[in-house]
Amino acid sequence: MTGTNRREFLGAIGAPLVYGAAADQKLKIGVIGCGWYGGVDANAALKAGGAEIVAVCDIDTEHLETFAKEMEQKQGSKPKSFKDYRELLDMPGLEAVIIATPPHWHAMPFIAACKKGLHIYEEKPIAYDIREGRAMVEAAKKNAGIVQIGFQRRQSQAYQQVAEFIREGNAGRIVQVDVQIHYTAATPDPTPQAPPPSLDWETWCGPAPKLPYSPAIGHKSWRLAEPYGNGHLVDWGIHLIDGTRMILGESTPKWVEAAGGLYQYKGKITTPDTLTAHFEFERCPVVWKHRLWGAVEYSPETSNGIFFYGDKATVFVTDSRWVVIPSGRGAERKTYTVTGDTGLAHVQNWLESVRARKQPTVTPEDGFFSTATVQLAMISYKTTSRVVWDRQKEQIVGNPAASKLLKRDYRAPYKHPYAG
Repeated sequence: MTGTNRREFLGAIGAPLVYGAAADQKLKIGVIGCGWYGGVDANAALKAGGAEIVAVCDIDTEHLETFAKEMEQKQGSKPKSFKDYRELLDMPGLEAVIIATPPHWHAMPFIAACKKGLHIYEEKPIAYDIREGRAMVEAAKKNAGIVQIGFQRRQSQAYQQVAEFIREGNAGRIVQVDVQIHYTAATPDPTPQAPPPSLDWETWCGPAPKLPYSPAIGHKSWRLAEPYGNGHLVDWGIHLIDGTRMILGESTPKWVEAAGGLYQYKGKITTPDTLTAHFEFERCPVVWKHRLWGAVEYSPETSNGIFFYGDKATVFVTDSRWVVIPSGRGAERKTYTVTGDTGLAHVQNWLESVRARKQPTVTPEDGFFSTATVQLAMISYKTTSRVVWDRQKEQIVGNPAASKLLKRDYRAPYKHPYAG
């Protein structure tokens, strides 16, 4: 299968990239958001080669100091530290930024970096609300820099090989797709308390509603907090929805209907611990399910992955493995395993694209489609209604309550970037 050619790409990881005539001329990168995934992306850039972290920004001084020291140890030079992303973007000589903040802090740094003409690696989801995402796409169109959105599973050989397998008709007509990530979520203490001394909670909340701090909504835990991460489907499930769209060749669904609730973690998190969402795409329906509470899986090997049900075969894919179950009694299933660090490959794809001045794997528009898809599901869940989506006008049809959730008002003095 030609999809295996991706191994040549993955095998090239580690070869240094050159951004100018001299081999030691490295892309000068700033990192906005130095917690967990900002560090993952920055370290991937250093491992890929041809990059130097020259500036770091975080509103937690402990994160900032720890990360700056780590970068100094790894690259031999200490990056400058900033608490305000605007000061980082004004740094002379800066060429690129990695944005790895929580989603409610994606839009403003991204748009500001676009106006500076910088290259951008933006973590998923592209934005917190759909209107932010559109404003970011429009800003990216005016940006002279190269923009990559952090859907690293696009680099998975398993996903690529399944896309080719289905595209060639080997599974027949795809009738339905089931997508799921079941796991046991951590539920830190939700009791309001003073934030850590190193954390500027006022700025951390930024344009989002300012809730009393608790460990349940702070670092990392924001993922299951409605005002900041908007839940498991938007945070982690979005990767699989993006992969599904890529494999099917779809943009956004015609309509979405979602139902679920807090059945086990009520009072501990503020997004559904159990959710089912039906996405009606042009090609076929896609059904998402998640369960976040301690259930023992009957088939744990499929708790994170995608099932494509075709009239010739069923195909299951996860990060490093895919399985074909042909139709017909006694047909032998086949399992294919793959290797490769998709996170590293995705960052390298961005760096190579910057060098070559070409579009990397995931465009801002593509990132917007995946983000809007899962956000429409959360709008359906919150309004307990079917959400019909006009893809051309980017409007919800005949549902005023749902339409209001396309854009969240920013907390003063912040200004929402969408002008429509």
